Amino acid sequence: MDQQQCIIDTHHITTHTMGRGDLGRGEGEKKLRYMLKDGSCPVVFHQSPGQWSFFLADIFTTLVELRWRVMLLIFCLSYILSWLFFSVLYFLIAYVHKDLEDHDTAPCVANVRSFTSAFLYSMSTQTTIGYGFRVMTENCMVAIVVVTIQALMSCFIDTVVIGITVAKMACASKRAQTVGFSSSAVVNARNGALCLVWRIADFRRNHILEGTARAQLVRPTKHPSGMISVTYQDLDIQSRHLILATPASIVHKLEPGSPLYSLGPDSLTEEDFDLVVSFTYTGDSTGILHQTRTSYTPADIRWGQRFQDMVQVGRRHYKVDYALFHQTTWVQTPMVSAQEGDRGRPPTTESIVQSQQPFVRSSRKFRRSLADVSEEVVQEAWL
Repeated sequence: MDQQQCIIDTHHITTHTMGRGDLGRGEGEKKLRYMLKDGSCPVVFHQSPGQWSFFLADIFTTLVELRWRVMLLIFCLSYILSWLFFSVLYFLIAYVHKDLEDHDTAPCVANVRSFTSAFLYSMSTQTTIGYGFRVMTENCMVAIVVVTIQALMSCFIDTVVIGITVAKMACASKRAQTVGFSSSAVVNARNGALCLVWRIADFRRNHILEGTARAQLVRPTKHPSGMISVTYQDLDIQSRHLILATPASIVHKLEPGSPLYSLGPDSLTEEDFDLVVSFTYTGDSTGILHQTRTSYTPADIRWGQRFQDMVQVGRRHYKVDYALFHQTTWVQTPMVSAQEGDRGRPPTTESIVQSQQPFVRSSRKFRRSLADVSEEVVQEAWL
């Protein structure tokens, strides 16, 4: 199966689509998603400015973002290479001081007569195991300086290793995996209006106290010239700030001004867009800012359905059945777009009053203009 990925050329500011077909592919072929269900984007950078300089400038973040096996390999190599480097220095000091040849002279480092013993002494110094058979003497000032530098280097390496390990264990992406969105979104009628609804829940026991939800419609467009442009449009959400103690439903009303206002169940399947939704919150245990995100394509939106009830009220607790988190059921819903539904709906008293307001304002202005003209005529007649 061919893998598809979108490559953004930041050097020439062009976008190329790799894989079988493109945005103008025929029916039956799978469309390229702008964002995957797990929140990652199938986008790679080609000829990025700076190449590796950005990664080296922020080496701490680069190490945190590495995989565990790569990071552990780098940490092991940093210790082993430092031991080898200082063991070479100790061996050279012993060679210059002629400790390897003359065993009767006072050595710089006692009992360091070969490279193997120099390596063992270097490892004992950096790991603070403690000196026993091999000990630094006061005969060589250069050796004392090298031991001091190695001790400082050991503290620096330990600090970096511990800091990166703690930061990687408390990485925001790990906490974001415990907050999930529903696998699909639904469209149904709420309070006489069509609404787009999706679910979000926290699967941990130490629930999030508060967070902010956001939704954005991402629509890629391919022009006849071959250039691909991506447009972004925010969606208005009811109750944007949520207390996620129990699963919550995020609602977007299909009203005038919404990019989904003119879409019905038939025209929705012909559209090409990604509904990117996110939830930003602060972890109550670590105080770190987290974000969970996913996307819905038109194929993920189920018209005329609603989510099944999963929260029940007990005597002492609220009972949540997460087996029903992704489950939907059919519900009576108009199978037309919100725009067509508003056209066929009889006007309400509020809409009539709002439609008459411009005419009332214009009539008031007309009466004022007539009064001004009559006043000018009377003044001219008096003169």
